[in-house]
Amino acid sequence: MANETSTVTRAPGRGGAIDRFFKITERGSTIGTEVRGGLVTFFAMCYIVILNPLIIGTVPDGTGSFLGGGDAPNVQMIASATALFAGIMTIRMGVVANYPMALAAGLGLNAVVAFSIAGLPGVTWADAMGLVVIEGLIILLLVLTGFREAVFNAVPRELKVAIGVGIGLFITLIGLTNAGFVETGSTILALGNLGTWPILVFVVGLVLAIVLWVRKVRGAMLIAILVATVLAVILEATLRIGAASEDNPGGWNSAPRFTGVVSAPDFSLLGQFNILTSWDRIGIVTAVLLIFTLLLADFFDTMGTMVAVGAEAKLLDEKGNPPQTRRILIVDSLAAVAGGVGSVSSNTSYVESTSGVGDGARTGLASVVTGIAFLLATFLSPLVALVPYEAAAPALVLVGFLMMTQISGIDWTKMEVAIPAFLTIAIMPFTYSISDGIGAGFIAYVIVKLAQGKAREIHWLMWLASALFVVYFTLDPIRAALGV
Repeated sequence: MANETSTVTRAPGRGGAIDRFFKITERGSTIGTEVRGGLVTFFAMCYIVILNPLIIGTVPDGTGSFLGGGDAPNVQMIASATALFAGIMTIRMGVVANYPMALAAGLGLNAVVAFSIAGLPGVTWADAMGLVVIEGLIILLLVLTGFREAVFNAVPRELKVAIGVGIGLFITLIGLTNAGFVETGSTILALGNLGTWPILVFVVGLVLAIVLWVRKVRGAMLIAILVATVLAVILEATLRIGAASEDNPGGWNSAPRFTGVVSAPDFSLLGQFNILTSWDRIGIVTAVLLIFTLLLADFFDTMGTMVAVGAEAKLLDEKGNPPQTRRILIVDSLAAVAGGVGSVSSNTSYVESTSGVGDGARTGLASVVTGIAFLLATFLSPLVALVPYEAAAPALVLVGFLMMTQISGIDWTKMEVAIPAFLTIAIMPFTYSISDGIGAGFIAYVIVKLAQGKAREIHWLMWLASALFVVYFTLDPIRAALGV
Protein backbone atom coordinates (compact mmCIF):
# COMPACT_ATOMS: atom_id res chain seq x y z
CA MET A 1 0.00 0.00 0.00
CA ALA A 2 1.07 3.61 -0.58
CA ASN A 3 1.16 4.42 3.16
CA GLU A 4 3.57 1.65 4.09
CA THR A 5 6.94 2.82 5.37
CA SER A 6 9.01 -0.35 5.43
CA THR A 7 11.25 -1.29 2.55
CA VAL A 8 9.90 -4.16 0.46
CA THR A 9 12.54 -6.75 -0.41
CA ARG A 10 12.52 -10.32 -1.59
CA ALA A 11 15.10 -12.94 -2.30
CA PRO A 12 17.63 -12.10 -5.02
CA GLY A 13 16.08 -12.65 -8.44
CA ARG A 14 16.85 -15.70 -10.53
CA GLY A 15 14.80 -14.61 -13.52
CA GLY A 16 17.68 -13.82 -15.83
CA ALA A 17 20.42 -11.28 -16.40
CA ILE A 18 18.06 -8.26 -16.54
CA ASP A 19 16.39 -9.31 -13.31
CA ARG A 20 19.70 -9.75 -11.51
CA PHE A 21 21.32 -6.59 -12.90
CA PHE A 22 18.44 -4.33 -11.87
CA LYS A 23 17.55 -6.36 -8.73
CA ILE A 24 13.95 -6.46 -9.91
CA THR A 25 12.74 -9.44 -7.89
CA GLU A 26 14.86 -8.38 -4.92
CA ARG A 27 12.98 -5.08 -4.81
CA GLY A 28 9.61 -6.78 -5.10
CA SER A 29 8.84 -5.93 -8.72
CA THR A 30 8.58 -7.60 -12.13
CA ILE A 31 9.87 -6.74 -15.59
CA GLY A 32 6.33 -6.01 -16.77
CA THR A 33 5.72 -3.68 -13.85
CA GLU A 34 8.98 -1.81 -14.54
CA VAL A 35 8.10 -1.36 -18.22
CA ARG A 36 4.65 -0.04 -17.35
CA GLY A 37 6.03 2.28 -14.67
CA GLY A 38 8.63 3.64 -17.07
CA LEU A 39 5.98 4.47 -19.65
CA VAL A 40 3.80 6.14 -17.01
CA THR A 41 6.72 8.38 -16.03
CA PHE A 42 7.35 9.25 -19.68
CA PHE A 43 3.75 10.31 -20.31
CA ALA A 44 3.73 12.29 -17.05
CA MET A 45 6.75 14.41 -18.03
CA CYS A 46 7.02 14.35 -21.83
CA TYR A 47 5.35 17.77 -21.87
CA ILE A 48 8.88 19.14 -21.43
CA VAL A 49 9.59 18.26 -25.07
CA ILE A 50 6.98 20.90 -25.93
CA LEU A 51 7.55 23.45 -23.15
CA ASN A 52 11.35 23.62 -23.21
CA PRO A 53 11.48 24.79 -26.86
CA LEU A 54 8.75 27.34 -26.17
CA ILE A 55 10.73 28.80 -23.26
CA ILE A 56 14.32 28.79 -24.50
CA GLY A 57 13.58 28.72 -28.21
CA THR A 58 11.39 31.82 -28.49
CA VAL A 59 13.60 34.31 -26.64
CA PRO A 60 16.38 36.11 -28.55
CA ASP A 61 19.75 36.39 -26.89
CA GLY A 62 21.63 39.61 -26.20
CA THR A 63 22.62 39.85 -29.86
CA GLY A 64 19.09 39.36 -31.19
CA SER A 65 19.61 35.78 -32.37
CA PHE A 66 17.50 32.79 -31.41
CA LEU A 67 18.84 29.49 -30.07
CA GLY A 68 20.45 27.61 -32.93
CA GLY A 69 21.12 30.80 -34.87
CA GLY A 70 18.90 32.82 -37.13
CA ASP A 71 16.33 35.54 -36.63
CA ALA A 72 13.35 33.22 -36.03
CA PRO A 73 12.64 30.44 -33.49
CA ASN A 74 13.45 26.84 -34.41
CA VAL A 75 11.40 24.94 -31.83
CA GLN A 76 11.51 21.69 -33.82
CA MET A 77 15.30 21.47 -33.57
CA ILE A 78 15.22 22.25 -29.85
CA ALA A 79 12.51 19.64 -29.28
CA SER A 80 14.70 16.97 -30.89
CA ALA A 81 17.68 17.88 -28.72
CA THR A 82 15.53 18.11 -25.59
CA ALA A 83 14.19 14.59 -26.13
CA LEU A 84 17.63 13.25 -27.04
CA PHE A 85 19.37 14.37 -23.85
CA ALA A 86 16.40 13.46 -21.66
CA GLY A 87 16.64 9.97 -23.12
CA ILE A 88 20.40 9.60 -22.75
CA MET A 89 20.59 10.87 -19.18
CA THR A 90 17.52 8.96 -17.99
CA ILE A 91 18.97 5.72 -19.36
CA ARG A 92 22.25 6.56 -17.62
CA MET A 93 20.38 7.03 -14.33
CA GLY A 94 18.81 3.61 -14.74
CA VAL A 95 21.98 1.76 -15.69
CA VAL A 96 24.51 3.51 -13.43
CA ALA A 97 22.41 4.21 -10.31
CA ASN A 98 19.61 1.62 -10.76
CA TYR A 99 17.10 4.21 -9.63
CA PRO A 100 13.58 4.81 -11.05
CA MET A 101 14.09 8.53 -11.62
CA ALA A 102 13.98 10.33 -14.97
CA LEU A 103 15.80 13.49 -16.04
CA ALA A 104 15.14 16.22 -18.59
CA ALA A 105 15.62 19.95 -19.13
CA GLY A 106 14.48 21.56 -15.88
CA LEU A 107 11.53 23.92 -15.79
CA GLY A 108 12.66 26.97 -13.86
CA LEU A 109 16.26 26.31 -14.80
CA ASN A 110 15.46 26.96 -18.44
CA ALA A 111 13.76 30.20 -17.43
CA VAL A 112 16.92 31.27 -15.60
CA VAL A 113 19.01 30.55 -18.69
CA ALA A 114 16.61 32.29 -21.08
CA PHE A 115 15.66 35.41 -19.15
CA SER A 116 18.50 36.02 -16.68
CA ILE A 117 21.51 34.99 -18.77
CA ALA A 118 21.01 34.74 -22.54
CA GLY A 119 19.10 38.02 -22.72
CA LEU A 120 21.92 40.10 -21.23
CA PRO A 121 23.38 42.65 -23.67
CA GLY A 122 26.04 41.08 -25.86
CA VAL A 123 25.54 37.57 -24.49
CA THR A 124 24.92 34.78 -27.00
CA TRP A 125 23.07 31.52 -26.48
CA ALA A 126 26.40 29.73 -26.79
CA ASP A 127 27.76 31.86 -23.94
CA ALA A 128 24.72 31.04 -21.78
CA MET A 129 25.08 27.31 -22.42
CA GLY A 130 28.76 27.55 -21.56
CA LEU A 131 27.82 28.85 -18.11
CA VAL A 132 25.43 25.88 -17.77
CA VAL A 133 28.33 23.52 -18.49
CA ILE A 134 30.48 25.25 -15.86
CA GLU A 135 27.64 25.08 -13.31
CA GLY A 136 27.25 21.35 -13.92
CA LEU A 137 30.99 20.75 -13.50
CA ILE A 138 30.97 22.69 -10.23
CA ILE A 139 28.07 20.62 -8.89
CA LEU A 140 29.91 17.44 -9.94
CA LEU A 141 33.00 18.63 -8.07
CA LEU A 142 30.90 19.43 -5.01
CA VAL A 143 29.45 15.92 -5.09
CA LEU A 144 32.83 14.22 -5.46
CA THR A 145 34.39 16.26 -2.64
CA GLY A 146 31.40 16.01 -0.31
CA PHE A 147 31.10 19.82 -0.28
CA ARG A 148 27.60 19.77 -1.74
CA GLU A 149 26.09 19.22 1.68
CA ALA A 150 27.98 22.22 3.07
CA VAL A 151 26.57 24.51 0.39
CA PHE A 152 23.14 22.99 0.90
CA ASN A 153 23.29 23.83 4.60
CA ALA A 154 24.63 27.37 4.06
CA VAL A 155 21.41 28.74 2.57
CA PRO A 156 18.53 28.93 5.07
CA ARG A 157 15.74 26.46 4.33
CA GLU A 158 13.14 29.21 3.97
CA LEU A 159 15.22 30.97 1.31
CA LYS A 160 15.51 27.71 -0.62
CA VAL A 161 11.73 27.43 -0.49
CA ALA A 162 11.30 31.07 -1.53
CA ILE A 163 13.52 30.57 -4.58
CA GLY A 164 11.28 27.74 -5.76
CA VAL A 165 8.11 29.75 -5.11
CA GLY A 166 9.49 32.81 -6.87
CA ILE A 167 10.44 30.77 -9.92
CA GLY A 168 6.93 29.33 -9.87
CA LEU A 169 5.39 32.82 -10.06
CA PHE A 170 7.88 33.75 -12.76
CA ILE A 171 6.91 30.73 -14.86
CA THR A 172 3.24 31.56 -14.33
CA LEU A 173 3.82 35.08 -15.61
CA ILE A 174 5.58 33.67 -18.68
CA GLY A 175 2.62 31.42 -19.36
CA LEU A 176 0.04 34.19 -18.95
CA THR A 177 1.94 36.61 -21.19
CA ASN A 178 2.71 33.96 -23.81
CA ALA A 179 -0.99 33.18 -24.01
CA GLY A 180 -1.93 36.87 -24.26
CA PHE A 181 -4.08 36.58 -21.14
CA VAL A 182 -1.81 39.23 -19.59
CA GLU A 183 -0.20 41.95 -21.69
CA THR A 184 2.91 43.94 -20.89
CA GLY A 185 2.54 47.68 -21.24
CA SER A 186 5.15 50.37 -20.93
CA THR A 187 4.98 50.40 -17.14
CA ILE A 188 2.37 47.90 -15.92
CA LEU A 189 0.77 44.56 -16.62
CA ALA A 190 -2.85 44.41 -17.72
CA LEU A 191 -5.45 41.92 -18.88
CA GLY A 192 -5.25 41.17 -22.55
CA ASN A 193 -8.11 41.05 -25.01
CA LEU A 194 -10.15 38.21 -23.54
CA GLY A 195 -12.68 38.14 -26.36
CA THR A 196 -10.50 36.26 -28.85
CA TRP A 197 -10.35 32.67 -30.06
CA PRO A 198 -6.73 32.13 -28.92
CA ILE A 199 -7.66 33.18 -25.38
CA LEU A 200 -10.54 30.70 -25.50
CA VAL A 201 -8.02 27.96 -26.32
CA PHE A 202 -5.90 29.01 -23.33
CA VAL A 203 -8.88 29.06 -20.97
CA VAL A 204 -10.12 25.67 -22.16
CA GLY A 205 -6.63 24.21 -21.71
CA LEU A 206 -6.23 25.73 -18.26
CA VAL A 207 -9.64 24.56 -17.01
CA LEU A 208 -9.00 21.07 -18.37
CA ALA A 209 -5.53 20.91 -16.80
CA ILE A 210 -6.92 21.94 -13.41
CA VAL A 211 -9.84 19.48 -13.56
CA LEU A 212 -7.62 16.57 -14.61
CA TRP A 213 -5.00 17.41 -12.00
CA VAL A 214 -7.57 17.69 -9.21
CA ARG A 215 -9.00 14.33 -10.27
CA LYS A 216 -5.45 12.89 -10.18
CA VAL A 217 -5.45 11.85 -13.84
CA ARG A 218 -1.97 10.76 -14.91
CA GLY A 219 -0.54 12.88 -17.69
CA ALA A 220 -2.93 15.75 -16.88
CA MET A 221 -0.69 18.46 -18.33
CA LEU A 222 0.06 16.54 -21.50
CA ILE A 223 -3.63 15.77 -22.07
CA ALA A 224 -4.54 19.44 -21.59
CA ILE A 225 -1.85 20.52 -24.07
CA LEU A 226 -3.02 18.00 -26.66
CA VAL A 227 -6.72 18.88 -26.33
CA ALA A 228 -6.01 22.62 -26.49
CA THR A 229 -3.78 22.06 -29.53
CA VAL A 230 -6.48 20.08 -31.36
CA LEU A 231 -8.95 22.89 -30.62
CA ALA A 232 -6.45 25.46 -31.90
CA VAL A 233 -5.86 23.52 -35.11
CA ILE A 234 -9.60 23.21 -35.75
CA LEU A 235 -10.18 26.93 -35.12
CA GLU A 236 -7.29 27.97 -37.35
CA ALA A 237 -8.38 25.62 -40.14
CA THR A 238 -11.99 26.86 -40.10
CA LEU A 239 -11.67 30.54 -39.15
CA ARG A 240 -8.22 31.41 -40.55
CA ILE A 241 -7.37 33.45 -37.45
CA GLY A 242 -3.74 34.08 -38.37
CA ALA A 243 -0.83 35.37 -36.33
CA ALA A 244 -1.21 38.37 -34.04
CA SER A 245 -0.17 41.74 -35.46
CA GLU A 246 -1.18 45.39 -35.34
CA ASP A 247 -3.80 44.70 -37.99
CA ASN A 248 -4.84 41.42 -36.35
CA PRO A 249 -4.73 41.93 -32.56
CA GLY A 250 -6.91 38.89 -31.94
CA GLY A 251 -4.51 36.47 -33.64
CA TRP A 252 -2.26 33.75 -32.29
CA ASN A 253 0.92 34.65 -30.44
CA SER A 254 2.31 31.61 -32.25
CA ALA A 255 0.02 30.11 -34.87
CA PRO A 256 -0.21 26.30 -35.14
CA ARG A 257 1.78 25.01 -38.12
CA PHE A 258 1.58 21.49 -39.53
CA THR A 259 4.91 20.39 -40.99
CA GLY A 260 4.41 16.65 -40.72
CA VAL A 261 4.31 13.99 -38.02
CA VAL A 262 7.63 12.20 -38.25
CA SER A 263 10.98 13.44 -39.49
CA ALA A 264 14.67 12.74 -39.05
CA PRO A 265 15.75 14.54 -35.86
CA ASP A 266 18.01 17.57 -36.14
CA PHE A 267 20.81 17.44 -33.56
CA SER A 268 22.82 20.39 -34.86
CA LEU A 269 22.50 22.15 -31.48
CA LEU A 270 24.98 19.69 -30.04
CA GLY A 271 28.22 21.40 -29.09
CA GLN A 272 27.02 25.00 -29.55
CA PHE A 273 28.47 26.36 -26.30
CA ASN A 274 31.31 28.67 -25.32
CA ILE A 275 33.02 28.22 -21.98
CA LEU A 276 35.03 31.44 -21.67
CA THR A 277 33.73 34.12 -24.03
CA SER A 278 30.89 35.18 -21.70
CA TRP A 279 33.44 36.19 -19.06
CA ASP A 280 34.80 38.82 -21.42
CA ARG A 281 31.33 40.04 -22.44
CA ILE A 282 29.73 40.45 -19.01
CA GLY A 283 32.67 40.50 -16.60
CA ILE A 284 33.89 38.04 -13.99
CA VAL A 285 31.58 39.21 -11.17
CA THR A 286 28.41 38.93 -13.23
CA ALA A 287 29.47 35.55 -14.65
CA VAL A 288 30.19 34.18 -11.18
CA LEU A 289 26.82 35.39 -9.90
CA LEU A 290 24.95 33.90 -12.84
CA ILE A 291 26.67 30.54 -12.31
CA PHE A 292 25.80 30.80 -8.61
CA THR A 293 22.17 31.53 -9.50
CA LEU A 294 22.04 28.46 -11.76
CA LEU A 295 23.69 26.38 -9.08
CA LEU A 296 21.12 27.45 -6.48
CA ALA A 297 18.19 26.77 -8.79
CA ASP A 298 19.61 23.35 -9.73
CA PHE A 299 21.24 22.38 -6.47
CA PHE A 300 18.39 21.69 -4.10
CA ASP A 301 15.72 20.21 -6.34
CA THR A 302 17.60 16.97 -6.95
CA MET A 303 18.06 16.11 -3.29
CA GLY A 304 14.37 16.67 -2.62
CA THR A 305 13.31 14.78 -5.74
CA MET A 306 15.43 11.70 -5.11
CA VAL A 307 14.15 11.47 -1.53
CA ALA A 308 10.55 11.88 -2.72
CA VAL A 309 11.00 9.11 -5.30
CA GLY A 310 12.74 6.86 -2.77
CA ALA A 311 10.02 7.40 -0.19
CA GLU A 312 7.28 6.53 -2.70
CA ALA A 313 9.22 3.42 -3.76
CA LYS A 314 10.10 2.52 -0.15
CA LEU A 315 13.79 2.43 -1.03
CA LEU A 316 15.10 4.76 1.70
CA ASP A 317 17.30 3.49 4.51
CA GLU A 318 16.86 4.27 8.20
CA LYS A 319 18.53 7.68 7.70
CA GLY A 320 16.20 8.62 4.85
CA ASN A 321 18.80 8.12 2.11
CA PRO A 322 18.20 6.25 -1.15
CA PRO A 323 20.55 3.45 -2.25
CA GLN A 324 23.72 4.53 -4.06
CA THR A 325 23.09 8.21 -3.30
CA ARG A 326 26.45 9.34 -4.66
CA ARG A 327 25.86 7.63 -7.99
CA ILE A 328 22.46 9.32 -8.28
CA LEU A 329 24.01 12.73 -7.60
CA ILE A 330 26.88 12.12 -10.02
CA VAL A 331 24.50 11.23 -12.85
CA ASP A 332 22.39 14.29 -12.06
CA SER A 333 25.47 16.52 -12.11
CA LEU A 334 26.57 15.08 -15.44
CA ALA A 335 23.05 15.75 -16.74
CA ALA A 336 23.53 19.45 -16.01
CA VAL A 337 26.77 19.39 -18.01
CA ALA A 338 25.10 17.45 -20.84
CA GLY A 339 22.26 19.96 -21.01
CA GLY A 340 24.75 22.75 -21.64
CA VAL A 341 26.69 20.71 -24.18
CA GLY A 342 23.44 19.95 -25.99
CA SER A 343 22.22 23.58 -25.76
CA VAL A 344 18.92 22.54 -24.15
CA SER A 345 19.55 24.04 -20.68
CA SER A 346 20.53 22.16 -17.54
CA ASN A 347 18.98 18.70 -17.22
CA THR A 348 17.78 17.67 -13.78
CA SER A 349 15.72 15.03 -11.99
CA TYR A 350 11.93 15.14 -12.35
CA VAL A 351 9.52 14.68 -9.47
CA GLU A 352 7.05 13.29 -12.04
CA SER A 353 9.08 10.11 -11.63
CA THR A 354 6.90 9.45 -8.58
CA SER A 355 4.01 8.75 -10.96
CA GLY A 356 5.85 5.75 -12.40
CA VAL A 357 6.92 4.66 -8.94
CA GLY A 358 3.32 4.96 -7.79
CA ASP A 359 2.44 2.55 -10.60
CA GLY A 360 4.93 0.01 -9.29
CA ALA A 361 8.39 0.95 -10.66
CA ARG A 362 11.19 0.14 -8.23
CA THR A 363 14.37 -0.15 -10.30
CA GLY A 364 16.48 1.49 -12.96
CA LEU A 365 14.81 -0.61 -15.66
CA ALA A 366 11.88 1.79 -15.48
CA SER A 367 14.27 4.66 -16.17
CA VAL A 368 15.71 2.79 -19.16
CA VAL A 369 12.18 2.39 -20.55
CA THR A 370 11.45 6.09 -20.00
CA GLY A 371 14.73 7.01 -21.70
CA ILE A 372 14.03 4.83 -24.73
CA ALA A 373 10.60 6.50 -25.06
CA PHE A 374 12.31 9.91 -25.08
CA LEU A 375 14.74 8.76 -27.77
CA LEU A 376 11.83 7.63 -29.93
CA ALA A 377 10.20 11.03 -29.34
CA THR A 378 13.08 12.72 -31.16
CA PHE A 379 11.43 11.64 -34.42
CA LEU A 380 8.15 13.36 -33.51
CA SER A 381 9.54 16.90 -33.18
CA PRO A 382 7.44 18.26 -36.12
CA LEU A 383 4.39 17.92 -33.89
CA VAL A 384 5.83 20.63 -31.62
CA ALA A 385 5.23 23.21 -34.36
CA LEU A 386 1.52 22.43 -34.07
CA VAL A 387 1.39 23.62 -30.47
CA PRO A 388 0.68 27.38 -30.15
CA TYR A 389 1.73 29.30 -27.05
CA GLU A 390 -1.91 29.48 -26.05
CA ALA A 391 -2.14 25.67 -25.83
CA ALA A 392 1.14 25.17 -23.93
CA ALA A 393 0.69 28.08 -21.48
CA PRO A 394 -1.85 26.27 -19.22
CA ALA A 395 0.84 23.75 -18.29
CA LEU A 396 3.17 26.59 -17.26
CA VAL A 397 0.46 28.09 -15.07
CA LEU A 398 -0.20 24.73 -13.41
CA VAL A 399 3.53 24.17 -12.85
CA GLY A 400 3.64 27.63 -11.26
CA PHE A 401 0.87 26.59 -8.88
CA LEU A 402 2.69 23.39 -7.94
CA MET A 403 5.86 25.33 -7.16
CA MET A 404 3.81 27.89 -5.22
CA THR A 405 2.54 25.20 -2.84
CA GLN A 406 6.00 25.11 -1.26
CA ILE A 407 5.24 28.47 0.38
CA SER A 408 3.81 26.66 3.42
CA GLY A 409 7.40 25.75 4.29
CA ILE A 410 8.19 29.38 5.21
CA ASP A 411 7.72 30.50 8.82
CA TRP A 412 6.23 33.98 8.31
CA THR A 413 6.58 34.78 12.02
CA LYS A 414 10.40 34.76 11.81
CA MET A 415 11.38 38.12 10.36
CA GLU A 416 14.95 37.07 9.57
CA VAL A 417 13.61 34.64 6.97
CA ALA A 418 10.13 36.02 6.23
CA ILE A 419 11.29 39.39 4.86
CA PRO A 420 14.08 37.93 2.66
CA ALA A 421 11.67 35.22 1.45
CA PHE A 422 9.02 37.81 0.57
CA LEU A 423 11.50 39.94 -1.38
CA THR A 424 12.82 36.88 -3.22
CA ILE A 425 9.32 35.80 -4.23
CA ALA A 426 8.08 39.29 -5.16
CA ILE A 427 11.09 40.64 -7.03
CA MET A 428 11.51 37.67 -9.39
CA PRO A 429 8.29 38.22 -11.38
CA PHE A 430 8.19 42.00 -10.87
CA THR A 431 11.67 42.51 -12.34
CA TYR A 432 11.40 39.59 -14.78
CA SER A 433 14.70 38.34 -13.34
CA ILE A 434 15.28 35.25 -11.21
CA SER A 435 18.80 36.31 -10.23
CA ASP A 436 17.57 39.72 -9.06
CA GLY A 437 15.09 38.02 -6.74
CA ILE A 438 17.71 35.70 -5.28
CA GLY A 439 20.14 38.57 -4.81
CA ALA A 440 17.57 40.76 -3.03
CA GLY A 441 16.65 37.90 -0.71
CA PHE A 442 20.27 37.13 0.18
CA ILE A 443 21.15 40.74 0.90
CA ALA A 444 17.97 41.23 2.95
CA TYR A 445 18.78 38.11 4.98
CA VAL A 446 22.19 39.49 5.97
CA ILE A 447 20.74 42.94 6.77
CA VAL A 448 17.94 41.58 8.97
CA LYS A 449 20.31 39.24 10.80
CA LEU A 450 22.66 42.16 11.48
CA ALA A 451 19.75 44.30 12.70
CA GLN A 452 18.83 41.51 15.13
CA GLY A 453 22.39 41.24 16.40
CA LYS A 454 22.77 37.71 15.02
CA ALA A 455 25.80 38.21 12.78
CA ARG A 456 27.42 35.02 14.08
CA GLU A 457 24.54 32.98 12.68
CA ILE A 458 25.30 34.05 9.10
CA HIS A 459 27.22 31.38 7.21
CA TRP A 460 30.38 32.62 5.50
CA LEU A 461 29.03 31.51 2.14
CA MET A 462 26.01 33.77 2.67
CA TRP A 463 28.35 36.67 3.47
CA LEU A 464 30.28 35.99 0.26
CA ALA A 465 27.19 35.58 -1.92
CA SER A 466 25.56 38.73 -0.53
CA ALA A 467 28.73 40.77 -1.10
CA LEU A 468 28.87 39.54 -4.69
CA PHE A 469 25.22 40.46 -5.22
CA VAL A 470 25.86 43.96 -3.86
CA VAL A 471 28.60 44.35 -6.48
CA TYR A 472 26.24 42.86 -9.08
CA PHE A 473 23.47 45.39 -8.35
CA THR A 474 25.84 48.37 -8.21
CA LEU A 475 28.07 47.41 -11.12
CA ASP A 476 26.52 49.87 -13.58
CA PRO A 477 26.67 52.89 -11.19
CA ILE A 478 30.25 51.98 -10.31
CA ARG A 479 31.22 51.80 -13.97
CA ALA A 480 29.46 55.11 -14.65
CA ALA A 481 31.25 56.76 -11.72
CA LEU A 482 34.59 55.45 -12.92
CA GLY A 483 33.84 56.32 -16.53
CA VAL A 484 34.45 52.73 -17.59
